[in-house]
Amino acid sequence: MIDDAAGLRAVLASTRTIAVVGLSDKWYRPSFFAAQYMQQRGYTIVPVNPACDEVLGQRCYPSLREVPVAVDMIDCFRRSEEMPALAEEAISIGAKTLWMQLGVISPAAAARAEAAGLQVVMDRCVKIEFARLFGGLGWFGVNTSVISSKRPLPPPRIERG
Repeated sequence: MIDDAAGLRAVLASTRTIAVVGLSDKWYRPSFFAAQYMQQRGYTIVPVNPACDEVLGQRCYPSLREVPVAVDMIDCFRRSEEMPALAEEAISIGAKTLWMQLGVISPAAAARAEAAGLQVVMDRCVKIEFARLFGGLGWFGVNTSVISSKRPLPPPRIERG
């Protein structure tokens, strides 16, 4: 499981497409805020929620298996007990990373995903980690725990075509 700054930075830098499972179409929900933040930083967001048709201007899919494009990361805004099944779906579609949001903890899902070769991040927020590791939180006086006289370069912007 990835739990250090260098590992998290590498995951975020190598990711281009994020399927957000449980992405809400309500602007005030954490899933919407986090996905919108990452979309604004150049990531392609693929909403996965059977209750929605479209979120953040993107078609929403009822399950990971129905997503027609390759996905680098599965960002999970679902309950911990749902994670083993989501880990199996992530494995079946060839995702590279299974990311469980804050409060989502499933050692069984993590072990299964790692055994299948996926990178796993558990109990962390993609938006918070991106901001912490690439300088976004520092502007607001938050201690990012990254000690350096220079800001790290953000991942390269993704050109949309």
